[in-house]
Amino acid sequence: MPAILGASQTGISTDKQPASGASFQGIYQSSNHVEFPELSKNPRGFTRDFPHELQSPLPSARLSFRLRYQRKLYAQAETDPEEETGELEEEEEFEGELEEEFGDEFDEEESEEDFDPLSGYNRAMHDFNDWFYISVGFPVARGYRWVVPEGGRLAVKRFFDNLLYPMRFVNNVLQLKLLNAGEETLRFTINTTVGLLGFFDPAKSWFDLEEHDEDFGQTLGNYGVGGGFPIVLPILGHYNLRDALSYIPDRELDPLAGGSISNRALNSISSGGPVYSPELYQEIGVTVFEYLNEYSFRIEEYEAVRKDAIDFYLLMRNGTEQSRNKKIKE
Repeated sequence: MPAILGASQTGISTDKQPASGASFQGIYQSSNHVEFPELSKNPRGFTRDFPHELQSPLPSARLSFRLRYQRKLYAQAETDPEEETGELEEEEEFEGELEEEFGDEFDEEESEEDFDPLSGYNRAMHDFNDWFYISVGFPVARGYRWVVPEGGRLAVKRFFDNLLYPMRFVNNVLQLKLLNAGEETLRFTINTTVGLLGFFDPAKSWFDLEEHDEDFGQTLGNYGVGGGFPIVLPILGHYNLRDALSYIPDRELDPLAGGSISNRALNSISSGGPVYSPELYQEIGVTVFEYLNEYSFRIEEYEAVRKDAIDFYLLMRNGTEQSRNKKIKE
């Protein structure tokens, strides 16, 4: 979904207290990962897996920075010089241990993730999206969630997910993941028939067939195309340049997109006329409903991460990039 993150943030948190009453609230430092549902993107902008796994929004390269400058960020009162010297020595020792374990990652991530030529625009658009989610999207989603029970919302989610089989199949084939493409085909066949158009998932519950979520951005990344600079899109959220441009070919594989290759193929199989040939306002309405259904699963997760973030924009930007890189390597 749009850059709606969520779930729990777990990782390494420093046990040391900052000087004189300062607080570490909001610092979750880890080179591993946290549960965080952002960014395996589909043509309509949000993720398909649930729950999602995303690496820590504080990359390894920034962990050292945070440790070195935590006093500047948090200390509000003067401290005893001897006490301060002792704390600095302990920090340097801890920092050295981290660099020894994760040192190979520091230089690689720093050069890539610091390149943000559109940071002014991106921060403004991030703030707008955040306002939209909190003030418009989530209040409506809460009302929808109150009316529609979780089982019904999960069925709707599975239905839309099933329709994106063409995108997953083509991108698995392009990456030469032929067994995954075959498993996707079996899933689609079973869920469309026995699963009543995908509202249920007997392919998973009966036959343990897994979904292999791939998109064109992951395909390009698999062949060595870099992500480029980050860009925040209205409502859709955080992308990089590669993934934003990949929206175009992915849309052609979305049967709900009017005039797309998949949509035309769907309509051509029926001798009784078009199966689904939406006008623009109909396509927008379906997309809004899909977003609303997806929002209903993300509210608490997003708000929890937002509350604890020191710099919410950087958390989202770096977390998105790390999640995409992890997906590409899988």
